[in-house]
Amino acid sequence: MVEEISTHSQRAPSVGFLEKWRCYEEALDRKLGVEAQSIERKLPENRNPFYARWSNQLSIFGLWASGCMNLSSFAMGFLGWQLGLDLQQNLLIIIFGTFAGALVTSWCATMGPPTGLRQVSICRYSLGWYPSKAIAVLNVIQQIGWCASGSITGGQALSAFSDGKVGTELGVVIISVISLVFSFVGLKAVYQFVRWAWIVFLVIFLIMLGEVARFGDFTSPPSVSGATMSGAALTLFAMMYGAGGCCAGYASDFYVEYPANISKVKVFLLTALGLCSSTWICAIPGAFAASALSNNKEWAEQYNAGIGFLVQAMIYPYGLAKFSLFLLMFTGIGANATGMYSAGLSIQQASRNLAVVPRFVWTLVCFVAIIALSLAGSDRLLVFLQDFLSLLGYYATAVFVCLVTEHYLFRRGSFDNYDLHAWNTPGKLPAGYAGGLAFVCGIVGAVLGMSTTWYIGVAANMIGVFGGDIGNELCFLFTLLVYVPARFVERQLVGE
Repeated sequence: MVEEISTHSQRAPSVGFLEKWRCYEEALDRKLGVEAQSIERKLPENRNPFYARWSNQLSIFGLWASGCMNLSSFAMGFLGWQLGLDLQQNLLIIIFGTFAGALVTSWCATMGPPTGLRQVSICRYSLGWYPSKAIAVLNVIQQIGWCASGSITGGQALSAFSDGKVGTELGVVIISVISLVFSFVGLKAVYQFVRWAWIVFLVIFLIMLGEVARFGDFTSPPSVSGATMSGAALTLFAMMYGAGGCCAGYASDFYVEYPANISKVKVFLLTALGLCSSTWICAIPGAFAASALSNNKEWAEQYNAGIGFLVQAMIYPYGLAKFSLFLLMFTGIGANATGMYSAGLSIQQASRNLAVVPRFVWTLVCFVAIIALSLAGSDRLLVFLQDFLSLLGYYATAVFVCLVTEHYLFRRGSFDNYDLHAWNTPGKLPAGYAGGLAFVCGIVGAVLGMSTTWYIGVAANMIGVFGGDIGNELCFLFTLLVYVPARFVERQLVGE
């Protein structure tokens, strides 16, 4: 491989710096498959036959199951308890909130195989060329934040595994480096990892569920009541919806190699099942554990020391707990690898100038940002999750509304009505006036209805003492009410 890279450099000694990097990328692509043409449209005849096999199509489930089956999802189970809800309320909202968000992501995922395009490029057909750049930027921010969460929990597991002898910081670096390796190589390497990893993680979380379920406290009432309880329930629903729906802005990134004629129902169901089942299997044990903290002093003390120490106290015998912690360190790799991979693609789609830089370079940049954010937020995991998860759902909701309305109302539900060859030609794409205006209005609605630890919107503040998050509901309503008439006007005045 070194000789091949050197050969390319010798052939064109006068090329610019970025072109030299391209030569390296192309050589690495031939050897490792790092996807040198990463954001280009994947034509049906050029797709990798690896993804046409039915066994590899089932890996769609594994992709999401492995990505969501981690300690970050386990920590989500504590959010309802922190908001003052009882165990039954917490469990119901975990189930239905995640399901609602998964429907959004799963539908967006179905657009990948027929078009061969990444999600941001698909957004250009509804939001327009320039507004879709904002989606790319938001994708990057979201993916870096989600990867940081996975690195933090992996670091806490390592700290507990070593009985505190190794700090969380080292675990953060280890998990991030391993994730970088998979995302650097490309989508096929990610699929090879997640294809089997979720089975191992499933066994561990089922053991955790079996250990903790008998301690679940169904008798203690919620610590909030009336409108305040309603506000807490709405806020938790927004978080769980955000966990399931946050991938709407980049879901199709992982499907462009699948056959164009693959069943949309299959893609939708496998994606939704992977998202829902993995989040439920992790968050439900977390909810049980959270409800038991007030009655179990030892667990409460270990929880304050970190999620990893709590897991160690939950699982018996001690040897099994240690072995489980060792494996749990790696649960964040699936989410982190896909996040880094997709973040690099989003950066390339944000600007033609940025697209010139190879994807693996942007993956390295994201890696550095993830390390920095993980180290900064390692001691405030639940606050980090509470703020971050709420924000995830808002822009994903606006994207979903624009995509689904454009597809069924203006394109009559057929990809034959898309000029897929024009995906990178601004003059042949919607002007973006309707999409941009609708997206901004949707975000305004989200700001009015959001409820976080650092800001409570005007509308959210009217629900109970601490507010209730209705940002996604208002975002959905505002985006839909503006996009439909604005798009009709845009098509009449500017053209399709």
